Amino acid sequence: MEPSERIRERFAAARAAGRTALITYLTVGDPRPERTPALALALERGGADILELGVPFSDPIADGPVIQEASDRALKAGTTVERVLESAAEIRRRSEMAIVLFSYINPLMRYGFDRLCRDARAAGVDGVLITDLSVEEAEEPVEAMQRHGLDRIFLAAPTSTDRRLELVARYSSGFVYVVSRTGVTGTRESVSGGVEELARRLRARTALPLAVGFGISKRAHVEEVGRYADGAVVGSAVMRVVHESADAELETRLERLCRELNGTA
Repeated sequence: MEPSERIRERFAAARAAGRTALITYLTVGDPRPERTPALALALERGGADILELGVPFSDPIADGPVIQEASDRALKAGTTVERVLESAAEIRRRSEMAIVLFSYINPLMRYGFDRLCRDARAAGVDGVLITDLSVEEAEEPVEAMQRHGLDRIFLAAPTSTDRRLELVARYSSGFVYVVSRTGVTGTRESVSGGVEELARRLRARTALPLAVGFGISKRAHVEEVGRYADGAVVGSAVMRVVHESADAELETRLERLCRELNGTA
């Protein structure tokens, strides 16, 4: 199946406008599964180009406390992989924003990986990012995602060897997620100084867009990574707003956050 062009088009549009593409993350089901589509649309109104839809998982080892707690709340609210795909389909009916399914491998394997790829594409998902899928063991999942026309987004970290970066470049499509620091997700005061060198190493291996995540939480961070990358990923700052806002204020506050990140507030 031919892949969707939405991810590529969103990066191209941002580049043509002279700005850094904004990628935002939502844990599906927090605060309740039925609220997720409206929150996603608020992010789009604020200027988000790409949406990462997080599949809640009981042991999110790469995530800091904000997203860990969001996953816990979402699971307690009854969120399943099926509900995540239903949310994606509802968002797609109302939006042309690019959608990336963001997950650990375990929930997807339990669902059935080939079935997951088929159903995700049918729901309007454009790509899949599996945080704990080792790129050295990714050949079969990559084949399944390719077969169903899904982009494959892999992580590159400051500790990645040249061999691992070569595999990331070989298997990725859509974009490469550049992890700004070792450790877990979460808001930070500054962007790690080593990420620019990592971006340089990746540029030598792939022409795909590079998007920097882990710790991006304010406009200054987006401006900084925009000097050497194509996109900025904001997750914990979004989910902190979800957790701290009254239900009636959620859409307004999320739209405002995106405008602040884009410098259009």
